[in-house]
Amino acid sequence: MAKTLNCTMGELLEDIARRFPGHDALVYPERGLRYNYRQFNELCDGIARGLLALGIGKGDHVAIWATNVPQWVVLQFATAKIGAILVTINTNYKAAELEYILKQSDAMALFLVQGFKDTDYVATLGAVVPELATSGKDGLQSDKLPCLRQVVFLGDEAPAGMHAWSELEILGEQVPTARLDEIKAGLDAHEVINMQYTSGTTGFPKGVMLTHFNIINNGFNIGECMKFTEQDRLCIPVPFFHCFGCVLAVMACVTHGSAMVPVETFHPETVLRTVEAERCTALHGVPTMFIAELDHPNFARYDLSSLRTGIMAGSPCPIEVMKRVIREMYMSEITIAYGQTESSPVITQTRTEDPVELRVATVGRALPDVEVKIVDIDTGATLPAGRQGELCTRGYHVMKGYYKMPEETARVIDADGWLHTGDLAVMDENGYCKITGRIKNMIIRGGENIYPREIEEFLYTHPKIADVQVYGVPDRKYGEQVMAAVKLKEGVNASEDEIREFCRGQIANYKIPYYVKFVDEFPMTASGKIQVFKLREMAIKELNLQDAASVETA
Repeated sequence: MAKTLNCTMGELLEDIARRFPGHDALVYPERGLRYNYRQFNELCDGIARGLLALGIGKGDHVAIWATNVPQWVVLQFATAKIGAILVTINTNYKAAELEYILKQSDAMALFLVQGFKDTDYVATLGAVVPELATSGKDGLQSDKLPCLRQVVFLGDEAPAGMHAWSELEILGEQVPTARLDEIKAGLDAHEVINMQYTSGTTGFPKGVMLTHFNIINNGFNIGECMKFTEQDRLCIPVPFFHCFGCVLAVMACVTHGSAMVPVETFHPETVLRTVEAERCTALHGVPTMFIAELDHPNFARYDLSSLRTGIMAGSPCPIEVMKRVIREMYMSEITIAYGQTESSPVITQTRTEDPVELRVATVGRALPDVEVKIVDIDTGATLPAGRQGELCTRGYHVMKGYYKMPEETARVIDADGWLHTGDLAVMDENGYCKITGRIKNMIIRGGENIYPREIEEFLYTHPKIADVQVYGVPDRKYGEQVMAAVKLKEGVNASEDEIREFCRGQIANYKIPYYVKFVDEFPMTASGKIQVFKLREMAIKELNLQDAASVETA
């Protein structure tokens, strides 16, 4: 039986701070910032009291829209210490997506940075909530977002209507420590403290509800698979808003007293410089990140010999890339992980001692205390080793459900507690799984899950579009790219650029169709269903993507 951690996030951090008070907890070399575990725990307590002073309490939903800034990790633990639920927002989202998440999640507070890439978050929020500029700090009142009461700027000079992060520490001093202690004592490990949005084949994103127990134990077992100890130092260039950042990285570290060394926004040379400067022993990333690091012109200038392990996940790993990471980045014990947000997220992971062949040909075997079975898609019967079917999983890691979507929850978690992933897989006699395809129509582009229905719903709002089908086509760099087959309304014309321009600023850039194809009709089955696989096959042929397709299925 594997070790089970039956504690809250606050209790976990306090225990680690007692055991390893002087060990580095959170390090930002580019900022010259360094907290040991004692300091980090004290800071989280101070911000937790600040949240209470703002009127945020147990069960309240607190959204964060930010890159990998230090405040992100602090807020992850500070909200958990008071039993508030952290709602994570994708940094690539635009106005329509932000409004949907804030509304659907019933977020009462939003923490945000100035912006990211081509999106000014402050201006975007202002467009969604025009009342903010004149609201004052006593509490926002918005027609569109009636639950949203407070906005906190993760910087010093807060725009109109927002609090500055620095104010939280000052406000927190007014809240007695005894009040925070009383709240902590009343928390339960099986209460929800994290909500992450994952899109779905039915269209709009769904809020996955995860508990202290879910993410603490998943993080612990992920760290165990990498043989983490308090001596390890993990460089984290993957985003915190995703489970890859806040569970596979943050929770894997904190459960072992390891050091977190985040990179605020991914740049390959920043990663290389950070690993060398902080003598990191582990590094996470999706395959495209590792490729960018390996192919950087200054790669050879950096000493990466401190590296040992880490995780490559998010999309299939090309064999040659894995071999180069092991050979040129010294990551002889790198692991592969597979899962989904609904499972906290990791279901299977390779181990450090697994041969390279298993680490590229499979996604590993089940984590401790996690059940995995492959079932027949039509009958639901469990299949023997070597047979392809749907991968299902059961255990401590399965989500509580989708927020305010009981029917959607019932579709993916059956009466016996099995989570149906929608992924096709084959399991060998030793329990190692190979993902072979997807039942659901999902695109994975550079580690980002993209659900065609969501893009289709948006494109249907274009005045010239009569019908549209969105699907993935192979791509050597990103694994897949988004393609849209568009049927225009009678008597109108449009260009590919016009369709893409319509999306710009409204949906995340990575969701905007890379390819647009105008069609008069769609290939159909006898029963009138559109055959998306035929559209994909036609695209591979027309765009000469056979080479990329062969890499994808390798």
